[in-house]
Amino acid sequence: MPEQPHNNIAGLNAIKNALPTLPAKPGVYRMINGKGEALYVGKAKNLKKRVSTYTRVAGMHLRLQRMVMKTHSIEIVTTHTEAEALLLESNLIKKLKPHYNILLRDDKSFPHIMITGDHDFARILKHRGSRSKTHEYFGPFASASAVNLTLTSLQKLFLLRSCSDSVFSSRTRPCLLYQIKRCCAPCVERISKKDYDALVRQARDFLKGHSARIQDELAKRMEEASRNLDYEMAAQYRDRIHAMTAIQSRQDINLSKMEATDVVALHRAGGQSCVQVFFFRGGKNFGNRAYFPSHDAENSDAEIIEAFMGQFYHSFVLPRQVLVTHKLPNAALLSRAFTIKAGCRVSISMPRRGEKRKITDHAASNAKEALARRLSESSAQRKLLEGVQSIFGMAASPQRIEVFDNSHTSGTNMVGAMIVAGAAGFVRNAYRKWNIQSTDIAPGDDYGAMREVLNRRFTRIQKEDPHGEKGQWPELVLLDGGPGQLSAALEVFNELGIHDVTIAAIAKGPKRRAGRERFHLKGHVSFTLQSSDPVLYYLQRLRDEAHRFAISAHRIRRAKTITKSVLDNVVGVGAKRKRALLHHFGSAKAVADSGVLDLQGVGGISHALARRIYDHFRDNS
Repeated sequence: MPEQPHNNIAGLNAIKNALPTLPAKPGVYRMINGKGEALYVGKAKNLKKRVSTYTRVAGMHLRLQRMVMKTHSIEIVTTHTEAEALLLESNLIKKLKPHYNILLRDDKSFPHIMITGDHDFARILKHRGSRSKTHEYFGPFASASAVNLTLTSLQKLFLLRSCSDSVFSSRTRPCLLYQIKRCCAPCVERISKKDYDALVRQARDFLKGHSARIQDELAKRMEEASRNLDYEMAAQYRDRIHAMTAIQSRQDINLSKMEATDVVALHRAGGQSCVQVFFFRGGKNFGNRAYFPSHDAENSDAEIIEAFMGQFYHSFVLPRQVLVTHKLPNAALLSRAFTIKAGCRVSISMPRRGEKRKITDHAASNAKEALARRLSESSAQRKLLEGVQSIFGMAASPQRIEVFDNSHTSGTNMVGAMIVAGAAGFVRNAYRKWNIQSTDIAPGDDYGAMREVLNRRFTRIQKEDPHGEKGQWPELVLLDGGPGQLSAALEVFNELGIHDVTIAAIAKGPKRRAGRERFHLKGHVSFTLQSSDPVLYYLQRLRDEAHRFAISAHRIRRAKTITKSVLDNVVGVGAKRKRALLHHFGSAKAVADSGVLDLQGVGGISHALARRIYDHFRDNS
């Protein structure tokens, strides 16, 4: 059961009692409930003045009235300026995710292109994560596919290496990339250091937007090579010019004179919003990404964009310019805060005419189309969830479905996995996996593994979200299996005293044929659905996603087991020989049980090393 809120008077008294101690300074305030959780995080130029507005309940929206009713105390942090308060507010919102704030739910990092600076022959490759001052970074790109496409084009254009330093130092002849004209083979000295550095410089210039200058340079070199009758070299320059032309033709919007710019566009419909962010670097479109922030109907367009930008740029590198589709009352404040964070001036503007207006209109059109697709998908998803409700006899359509599966290889490296789905589709940031730990479970005991996974999962929920306020409780638990898995789950739920969650098991049909799945429910005869039923297809997708995730988790664990084994302690057995032994014998135990002649039969294992391995396991047994 959810926590009972404070009565209105108690919430007002908590705020009034805090007012005398609040300073008339810039800062950030937090509304705290009775459990010590943040209900709302806000910034203020004058903390006392801003917080006092919450005492006038009569003129508030219902949402804010509910927040005031739940307030138990107020915490503040003072700052030197309002701009600093804005940065701190964005940081705390992302960290605490208060229920009454506008929240950015998708926080995935963006990939960049990196040119290394720690080697005589620089590499060019895709990069995510933290940065090093040694390397150069270009981006962000909206997706990995956008980076991969650009990298392929850059390889054709500038022939820079992408191999690791260890591969580079060990090569004795050119690799396949050289043969297909995507690398100039500096590893075997097919190009001088001076000429390679010139290619690196050209790649940097291209990524900074100076493609026209590079294209002119290549054209001159092609003509020069042709005059010198070096037709093979002229053909190479021709191919590079064609590749550059192809890249430029793919740019649907290309503003060559525009500095590093992001475009933030908002469209609202059906009680939801879509924010599209376009990235332009060096006059080129580096792609776009759609976001669907969580907010209330009372929030204005400007409030949504400002909250979005504060949280979005807390994690990501700021451009020199941000173009928006709506007039922002706090644009100057945002600009000052972003300038502090970026260390250079960041301008925020809403263009009204010209090329910049065309680009914001284009982004707004994309936001409208993305939201229409999402609303359409949501409508279809609602019908499917209503179908699930009907099939399993639930009181309401499920908003959170958790699907469980196990994976192992002959009982080893057993892993349990859970995927989550709801009204918005798969909730991938809620996926979980567990390594089966109990020594009482026999290898390959799927029922025992299911009991352990469910026990660990729901014991934790009971501790972290006992009243269901954090949305961790599912309405439906779906198991990949038959009556055995269902019985194991019911046993766990009875022990934990959980009686209000529907549990179902989906078993594969005869000969594992799709469309013949049989469903098992407590107190019901097992049943099947029509093979053409869209709800069956939906449940199959859930089952298959859980199976995929479980196998992926198992493979990761198995790979770690292969790389970390008792063979690590054998003198003279490195990674390459360990891999050869495990591939030959199948497991470290089989290696330990093998004789000298058997060990010697593995490639790279001499008689002396075979004897050493044999003696190692005998001396330690």
